[in-house]
Amino acid sequence: MLELRNISYTAGDDGGPKEILNGINLTVSERFVAVTGPNGGGKSTLAKIIAGIIRPSTGSIILDGEDITGLGVTERARKGVSFAFQQPVRFKGITVYDLLRLASGRKLTVGEACDYLSRVGMCARDYVNREVNASLSGGELKRIEIATILARGTKLSIFDEPEAGIDLWSFSNLIAVFEKMYEQINGSILIISHQERILEIADKIVVIAGGRIKEQGPRDEILPGLIGGGACGRLAAV
Repeated sequence: MLELRNISYTAGDDGGPKEILNGINLTVSERFVAVTGPNGGGKSTLAKIIAGIIRPSTGSIILDGEDITGLGVTERARKGVSFAFQQPVRFKGITVYDLLRLASGRKLTVGEACDYLSRVGMCARDYVNREVNASLSGGELKRIEIATILARGTKLSIFDEPEAGIDLWSFSNLIAVFEKMYEQINGSILIISHQERILEIADKIVVIAGGRIKEQGPRDEILPGLIGGGACGRLAAV
């Protein structure tokens, strides 16, 4: 279980300090939690704070009873936190198999690597030996990134706007992958998204605006208000 206790973050810029997050208190114990809200509300900053990419100005981050606030991204990864960027990283010279093997942290067989690719809807023989480079589309990279997270089997998997930069067909496949991941994962998934179709498969929805949590609760309680033009504003529909 993840607990955020009074998380705040202030960033400096040319115009002086700017408050990005203020007093965020959140518990993630459900299998699938979606964080939504207007652009610039602090959602991606919160995801990066949880992953350890940036440090909060104040507050504590507790993972399964352990305070991990002072740990960096590598140490948090070892504790069981995975993070997927809006735009997956490309690795020239590294094959998909290499990436899955490194993610698993063990001697992964080619057959096991192919199984992870199959679980995200990819024809394994077409991808397992391909380089993770510019020849892959955005949708392909997203699914490969999800496969690496499945291979890691972490306690907490964070996705920052996974729908960014992919076409309609790829998005439809991505939804199917998340639905299957929901059934298979032994831990929690936290997704930052504006997409109604992603929110529809969440157990819990958290709405962040102006750096604060405006609403949170079960999907059936929060989603109708968002679709009707509530605190989130207009949701994207694909």
